[in-house]
Amino acid sequence: MINTLLQDSPSPYYQQLYAILRKEIVDGRWVPGDMLPSEKELTAQYEVSRITVRQALELLVNDGLIFRRRGLGTFVAVPRIEQGLNRIVSFTEDMRRRGLRPGTQVLAAGLEPATEEVAGKLQVRVGEELVHIERLRLADAEPLSIEISHLLHRSCPGVLKYNYAEVPLREQLARSYNLVLVRAEQVIRALAAPREIAEKLLVPVGAPLFYIERISYSQQEVPVEFLQLYYRGDRYTLYNELKD
Repeated sequence: MINTLLQDSPSPYYQQLYAILRKEIVDGRWVPGDMLPSEKELTAQYEVSRITVRQALELLVNDGLIFRRRGLGTFVAVPRIEQGLNRIVSFTEDMRRRGLRPGTQVLAAGLEPATEEVAGKLQVRVGEELVHIERLRLADAEPLSIEISHLLHRSCPGVLKYNYAEVPLREQLARSYNLVLVRAEQVIRALAAPREIAEKLLVPVGAPLFYIERISYSQQEVPVEFLQLYYRGDRYTLYNELKD
């Protein structure tokens, strides 16, 4: 790297330094896991104050591009996955489109009676027979999310006979039962990872998660699936475009 901070620039030094370091990361000079030069080294190289360096690094931390390990240094982070909120996209399709290798582990599968909460979501009576499928989603063998599906069994009898570690659930519903999920309603909130979820996602207990509750509707406008999703907050950002 060369010193390209401009004294006559309208941008303060920390923003210029942030832009330089960000470009180095995005262009691949440093790859995930690489350690950045120390604050002392950056201070000397760019002839700026330690405060300026810290401000620039803090912006990179906020972008999710780097992370700090106390006593060890500052490292390039694995890029976060941007999850759009305006389309229903299967995990498998999404990861393949990003050039990542999708993987699924089925953690649980069976039949269960609808609780009062789930019955209200799916507009059925309490005790209605539901299909329960819990899956751990991975990209390049790294756990990213947990999906817990609750489906009306009468709409897809025998759906449990398929292997959802290999076959996408949405694809099977469309192929075998003519159930196409055409729209969904969802609620998103932040959640501190409970122990059971944290252990499966390989994150610390209390780590930040995105928690989503989604009700998906078929082409007949019938609620078919109530889905609970737990996304790792350190690996996902949620994106939506708003228009006036």
